[in-house]
Amino acid sequence: MKDITNNVKKVMIVYLIIFISLISYITYFILFTGPKIEDRSDNQRLWAQRNEVLRGTIYDKNMTPLSQSTRNSEGNQVRTYNGGAYTAHALGFEDARYGITGLENKYDSYLMKDNHSKIIDSILSGEKRKEKIGESVVTTLDINLQKKAYEALGNNKGSIVVLDVKTGGILAMVSKPSYDPNDLEAQWEGLQSSENRPLLNRSVSGLYPPGSTFKVITSLSAIENLQGITEEIFNDDGALEIGGGYSLKNDSGEVLGKINLEEALAYSSNVVFGDIGIRLGNKKLRDTAEALYFNNDTPADGIVIDNSIFPKYSDNEEGNIAQSAIGQAGVLASPIQMALVAATIAHGGEMMEPHMVSRIIDKDSKLVEEIKPKSLGQKVPTNAANLVRSYMRSVVTGGTGVNVSSKNVQVAGKTGTADNETGSPHSWFIGFAPYDNPEIAIAVVAEGAGYGAQVAVPAASKVINQYFSK
Repeated sequence: MKDITNNVKKVMIVYLIIFISLISYITYFILFTGPKIEDRSDNQRLWAQRNEVLRGTIYDKNMTPLSQSTRNSEGNQVRTYNGGAYTAHALGFEDARYGITGLENKYDSYLMKDNHSKIIDSILSGEKRKEKIGESVVTTLDINLQKKAYEALGNNKGSIVVLDVKTGGILAMVSKPSYDPNDLEAQWEGLQSSENRPLLNRSVSGLYPPGSTFKVITSLSAIENLQGITEEIFNDDGALEIGGGYSLKNDSGEVLGKINLEEALAYSSNVVFGDIGIRLGNKKLRDTAEALYFNNDTPADGIVIDNSIFPKYSDNEEGNIAQSAIGQAGVLASPIQMALVAATIAHGGEMMEPHMVSRIIDKDSKLVEEIKPKSLGQKVPTNAANLVRSYMRSVVTGGTGVNVSSKNVQVAGKTGTADNETGSPHSWFIGFAPYDNPEIAIAVVAEGAGYGAQVAVPAASKVINQYFSK
């Protein structure tokens, strides 16, 4: 009898363990696994539910519809992207087969927010049931500027980013090659397998050696950390001897002679900036770069920006330190990062948070929420920013960036020709306009397109002239 009792107890313990395990699994599934499955883009039940609410419209800053939804004859939603390839990377896409990306994903909860309470009120009042319509998103994008930037890159791979200097609003964000989000099914296999990576948003995730555009950051660091640097006269004899048989040379071995810091930036002296990098040392130059969000997560609204990189080098790595001061060695930057650098200099050293949405409105165009500009603080001293700002004007008036000059407005900027391991150098330009009262900042990179003055400068000029043609 005692054995039977013990066996019953053992069986009951086993069942109790199974019961507790089952309850624990169900609880875990409900709390953790369930929501993940529910949110998966291939959850057809979720997409059936989503179809009940007509997705809101995404507009440009002038209320031009960029993406909008309608219902077909079967009652299913069809999302149309009016900008096609022009706005593909800026907006992302929403598709039952391939998921939700970009701005469509970031603001999905607004775009799919139904007006249930209003429907209930309508039913109670005896009115005909109305369509559930999500809220709409008004962006900071300018579709005309977006198209011009897309066209200005021509057949080059790369990116153009244009920012509002005073607010941080993204006026244009183009990445090429692109794709047409209106026809994903026909393109999907090719988009996934292409070596050109058309799905990659190069504006925020493309990391390139910034080349000589980085010299504006080295200038900021030098003015802040090297006393008397602005009055110093350098002797550029065409090569900086570093030791171990290595020397850092100017492009084509050019000899610039006796020049000051402003002239060194205007004519893009590798010799002078390599020497300044060694004198600053890795830590001081890295501190300046990190103040501008290199190696750090950049606060942003509506987009996710991959970290730009400024590496650590030991004091005895003078070759790498010199190279890093001219935007080479292990330095990597995204186009939006360098546009932020230009905007910060133009704004007296204060950086504004980049954002792509200005407000949320309901189906009757009434304001639901306003996204106000945010300051990220004073990133570099005002006097240093203002000096470099004036130096960047000299780049355009008599230096390497003369071809970006505009009849409509005074431009300031910096060219860049960035060596890379894969072939021809990348073509860069960063800048802002107007010089006296900056409104926009721009960054252009064309992959493997050669000298900055050959491709990036003319592209920037077209975009700047488009903006100021108003």
